[in-house]
Amino acid sequence: MAQCVQSVLEFVQDSFVPLVAVLCSEEAERVTRKNNLNFAELLRPFCRLTSDGHIRDPNNQVQVVKNLRICVNNVVTSPSTSSAALSPAQRRLLNEVVLSCQPQESSAANVITAGDYDLQFSATTPWFEAYRENFLHTMPASDHEFLNHYLACLLVVSSTEAVPVEQFLKLSQEQHRIQHSGDYTNPKWFIPNTLKYYVLLHDMSDGDEQRADTVYEDMKQRYGPQGCYLLKINSRTVSAEEDEQIPDPWSQYLHRNHLHNQDMLDDVAPALNSSAVENDVGTAEVDCHQLTEKDGASNSLESHPLQLDSVSSSGSLHTLNAVNTDPKKGARDPESQVGGAGSHGARLTLNDHDHIRQFIQEFTFRGLLPHIEKNIRQLNDQLVSRKGLSRSLFTATKKWFGGGKVPEKSINEPKSTCGLLYPPEAPELQIRKMADLCFLVQHYELAYSYYHTAKKDFLSDQAMLYAAGALEMAAVSAFLQAGAPRPYPAHYMDTAIQTYRDVCKNMVLAERCALLSAEILKSQVKYSEAATLLIKMTSEDSDLRSALLLEQAAHCFINMRNPMLRKFAFHMILAGHRFSKAGQRRHALRCYCQAMQVYKGRGWSLAEDHINFTIGRQSFTLHQPENAVTAFRQILTNDSRQTATQQGAFLREYLYVYKSVMGGNEVGLPQLPLPCIHSSATRVYFGHERRLAEGEKQAATHVSLDQEYDLDLAAMWCRLEEQLVAAVNRGVVPGNFQPTQCCLNSQTNNLHHPLAVVEEPIIVEVTFRNPLKVSLALSNLSLLWRFTPDGEKTEESPGEAITNEKDTLAQGMSQKDDIITTEIIQEFHMGPEETKLARLRLLPHRTGQLNIVGVVYNLSSASSGEMAPSTEGQQTLDGLMVVHGRQDLKIQGLRLNQTKEDKMLVRHGPDRRLDPIITPPMPLMEVFFLQFPTALLCGEIRKAYVEFCNVSGVALCGLRVASTHPDFFTFGSQATTPLSPASAENCSAYKTLATPPGDQPGSVSEMVVSAKDFNQMSNVIEIPIDGGTLQPGESTQLPLWLRGPDQEGVHEINFLFYYESAEKGIKISHRVLRHTVFICASRSLSVQASACRSSVPPHHSLDDKSSGGTLVFIDVENINTSEAGVREFHIVQVSSSSQHWRLHKCINPTKDKDCKLTSRERAKLCFRATRCKPHQAASDAVKKYTFADLNLGNERIISSATPCGDFFFRCCRSSESQRAGATSARISSSNKSQGSVPAVDRTSDLTNMVKKCNELDLNLIIIWKAYVIEDNKQLILEGQLHVALQTIGKEASSLTPKEEAQEMVLFKFKSELPPPVALPSVELSQLIKTNLHYPETYTHLFLQDSLCVVPVTLTLSNCSLAQVDVIIDLRHKSTSPESLEVHSSFTWVGQTQYKLQLKGQEVLCLTLRACFLQAGVYNLNTLRVFAKPVEQDAMCETSQQTASPALIIINNA
Repeated sequence: MAQCVQSVLEFVQDSFVPLVAVLCSEEAERVTRKNNLNFAELLRPFCRLTSDGHIRDPNNQVQVVKNLRICVNNVVTSPSTSSAALSPAQRRLLNEVVLSCQPQESSAANVITAGDYDLQFSATTPWFEAYRENFLHTMPASDHEFLNHYLACLLVVSSTEAVPVEQFLKLSQEQHRIQHSGDYTNPKWFIPNTLKYYVLLHDMSDGDEQRADTVYEDMKQRYGPQGCYLLKINSRTVSAEEDEQIPDPWSQYLHRNHLHNQDMLDDVAPALNSSAVENDVGTAEVDCHQLTEKDGASNSLESHPLQLDSVSSSGSLHTLNAVNTDPKKGARDPESQVGGAGSHGARLTLNDHDHIRQFIQEFTFRGLLPHIEKNIRQLNDQLVSRKGLSRSLFTATKKWFGGGKVPEKSINEPKSTCGLLYPPEAPELQIRKMADLCFLVQHYELAYSYYHTAKKDFLSDQAMLYAAGALEMAAVSAFLQAGAPRPYPAHYMDTAIQTYRDVCKNMVLAERCALLSAEILKSQVKYSEAATLLIKMTSEDSDLRSALLLEQAAHCFINMRNPMLRKFAFHMILAGHRFSKAGQRRHALRCYCQAMQVYKGRGWSLAEDHINFTIGRQSFTLHQPENAVTAFRQILTNDSRQTATQQGAFLREYLYVYKSVMGGNEVGLPQLPLPCIHSSATRVYFGHERRLAEGEKQAATHVSLDQEYDLDLAAMWCRLEEQLVAAVNRGVVPGNFQPTQCCLNSQTNNLHHPLAVVEEPIIVEVTFRNPLKVSLALSNLSLLWRFTPDGEKTEESPGEAITNEKDTLAQGMSQKDDIITTEIIQEFHMGPEETKLARLRLLPHRTGQLNIVGVVYNLSSASSGEMAPSTEGQQTLDGLMVVHGRQDLKIQGLRLNQTKEDKMLVRHGPDRRLDPIITPPMPLMEVFFLQFPTALLCGEIRKAYVEFCNVSGVALCGLRVASTHPDFFTFGSQATTPLSPASAENCSAYKTLATPPGDQPGSVSEMVVSAKDFNQMSNVIEIPIDGGTLQPGESTQLPLWLRGPDQEGVHEINFLFYYESAEKGIKISHRVLRHTVFICASRSLSVQASACRSSVPPHHSLDDKSSGGTLVFIDVENINTSEAGVREFHIVQVSSSSQHWRLHKCINPTKDKDCKLTSRERAKLCFRATRCKPHQAASDAVKKYTFADLNLGNERIISSATPCGDFFFRCCRSSESQRAGATSARISSSNKSQGSVPAVDRTSDLTNMVKKCNELDLNLIIIWKAYVIEDNKQLILEGQLHVALQTIGKEASSLTPKEEAQEMVLFKFKSELPPPVALPSVELSQLIKTNLHYPETYTHLFLQDSLCVVPVTLTLSNCSLAQVDVIIDLRHKSTSPESLEVHSSFTWVGQTQYKLQLKGQEVLCLTLRACFLQAGVYNLNTLRVFAKPVEQDAMCETSQQTASPALIIINNA
């Protein structure tokens, strides 16, 4: 239970106090009325005694009575009533009491932390205490107990009466008549001989004080000094009222009495008999069935037991039962105080207050307590005298003579309700009366013993109502005993409650019992038992009681040692529901709000929806529209699990509440909850959306909102742009470079303000999500923006922000179209749970800073036309339920992670994608492609056209392009000559010349070109447009040659076009345009090439005496699959390009014009290559390349011209860069593993020297034509393949080999010793080239001479530029199986070993002699040649040994 102002002892003691009645004369009432009070009200604030009283028990022991309070009420008579339930008037009173007591908003809430909950709730519940107090003191008096019967009666007469004693007599007779005539069952009196106490009231401002003293003396003689009192009041004059401020202790007691009074009068007044004479009593007969209380239960009772009699001239006043409140509780609602004009107690001074306080003390100590003590003695004597009789005899006597007990005469109630009814003089009732008297004077031990005795008697008689009362008070007495000699018997209370409720059907007494027991259990920290008890007391007969008890049960759960928060919340919801049924809307709203703290954000979505819906409705009916809108917003924005029908109802409620809140007095646009906006997914696009293809023209793809963002692609575009910017800025990227971003999203870098261009649209893509299962209809959807123009002197001060919010409020046409044109989407429908994108456009017309704030729109339910009940129950057409509002786009930037502080804290950088800077006009270029293919054969050459259009009002210049595949295309070089007539005739992309008539196919033609002529060697290519500038509206068309990639498959090729404004000094330095194409490359030809040294000796070479030739073998295979429709390939020309070598002639055995290859056919071509002439190979600053063309057809293609030469240089450059990267990686890795630096230098020199002698550096260009059948037409495709022959003896291919996965290498922690440096034997073996010259056949007459000696010449050629040591060993006998097949019985004669030294490129001839013993075929290639550079230590055998056998035939003559 909640915390209370009173302690449990104070509460229980104040629940049962001695009652004192008051009868006043009319004159005495007039005197007290001067203070706006009647006599009972006048005494009420002073009814608690400030000093202790004393009383002697039957054993003559003094008992101290502490902190006693008495209750003083006017005598109000009423017809007989039952105590089983409250009357409608009493229920209305309790409703009003609870309603008038609300929690103060300024009061500090209690905060409890349990687990991860932090709850704020009101620790005290003053409305419950007020209800409890009023309930206990407005309970009907009952016959089965005497606690709320009157013990004494104050007879009050004014001193201004003519004969006061007569008035006392009249009042005494009136009291006697009321008690003993039998006409009235209410009020009830405790003892037949009620104490009468005579009070003479003297008005100090009006009466004669001396006469009052005289009358008082007479009274003391007549009634005794303990039976009367002179009370002097009204000492304050009227004039003094304005000067002094006297405290008003009455206000806190009277406002609820006024409510009570009004209810009582409303209930009874129609039935009062206004014509009754002085001593007649009017009966207030009210039809109980017509009275229905506020919380919905009809009642069978009429009114309060102390209800007012009819108005009579005797001085009986319109009074009511007291609402006795502890003075230390402060005023709860001063504004509702009533009681006429002026304040209470205006004629009383502080001395008068003391007089009243002293009067109460005198009356209690000298009148009431002695009277109670005397009655306790009398009752005790009666009971003791009866104890002499045996119980059995006593019981038997009672049974024989009836004992005065009569069965219940009412046939309407079942007999089991209360059992028997005892007459007033029954001995069991005397025991109960004795117990009640002891209880009222705090003698709890004696009271407990009597209650315990009475309980046994009542139970034996099956008088259940009496037994329940005795059990209840026995338990209370046991609890209140000082020192707690026995534990609190909670089971007594449980039995009493069960009996009251189930057997006696008396919910009033059961409720009182539960209130007492719960408070006692709470004081013993037994919150679980208290909660169980309170929950059991909830029922359908009273919503108010159930609500209050459920709320207290909730407080029990949260006050446990381990707070049960979910039970607290659940019971708060139940309490709120019952409060709502009882009409207590404020309390219902408070309960729901407190419970919401537990359910919120825990995944209890249905519970949250129910609570928010109830909070919304209650707030709306309590005229708290803002809270209602907030609650309904929560229902709509959460991911609800409700059905579509329920969500539709929620939406209609929200729209109605929102519409009624806003009305027509909108100051600013309010925030709408629907639909949800995924702010971080907002994308912003700057510029026009790309145009689609126009006829044959294919527009550049550029960037569009339909493309998904790819981080790797963005990095690639950034690299290309960096290459372009670096090429413009002499190879350096400026420090302030920012890559161009046309489309901004959550993954782009949004730390800087984006730059937009005036008169170019800004498209904002907003992601809307409808979380509901019902459709939404949005209309007039547009962007909300704020714009700060550049500091121009305009009518507005420079820098003042302009916004379109007022225009959207008006919902008309935008007035700011001259600054920014805002596009409006008229209709935007969203289906159930749909996520939909809206693209909203702005067109800026002025430069400045733009801030896109949010979106503004009208929201309505899509299911228009349905009639839906609104909050107030009236029917409203959904179509009219349209609300106008906005939603802001608030985007949180990426988390910062740069500095240590950023990593320690959670910081987010700015996200400025919605805050563009509008810059002056810039050029805008569009690019179109004509005849651009989508599929090519590998190496195929195709000619296309590209068109550049300037569609802006500003000239553009500096046109460049960068690509991920620079070897895919070329614009041609500046030295390009016009196309020859032959190529135009044959629709060829090549520059061709017809073969002169005298030339044979296979003849060679040469051309020396400089690499400088092909100046587009970098990845960035300048586009050759006339004049270098495109004027506004101008366009130009250029040819573009394409070459199919060498690898098959689909290739993504990206172009980035770069251009600048002809005007300088603009914020945007340049602009770029992206284009992506996908080319499908299919197989064409595979070319394998290899070179070997010619075995012909140098002096036999006819072309060049200085150096020998090299044989070049080319294998060409048609690897094309038939799917492409290629019928056959023709090899039309083989060209070479090199700085040192050239193709000399074709030495093919077949003399075909060209080489035809159908599917999977292979052809072998053989060429001789020779070195270039020395003057041609002169190494100038500019490299010169010799192009040699060997045409196999009727026309010669000039390989050194565009496009053949361009693609050759591009492919060479890309392959060189790949090789350079691999070489540098190898060198860096080998350097790490080497130990001594000098050894490395020496070895690398030797290695380079040896390699150089085997270098060829001959590039081959194989030009082909393919005949394709497509749509029954024959097409001729042409293309070229490149093979780079780098080394003699090493095969090269046009296809790049597939990279093999690198093997895993064990990681070594300890460095090993470097291996000894050794040159590879394969390369060393090629230092010396050997040739044997001898006659193929030799005839000798063996009969004459048995020895045949044949001269053999050995030619040694040094292939390197270094000096070489050579050893020739003739003693070797070959053991290879090839040489064993030939007869080998020959020997070399003469010198069998030679040691020679050859200079660089020296040729030396040695004459050897071979001796044969008989005819036959012999292999002369048995000698061994070892060679090494002079600086090298180890010798190495030449590779000549592995060459073909040198066969000689010896004939016998």
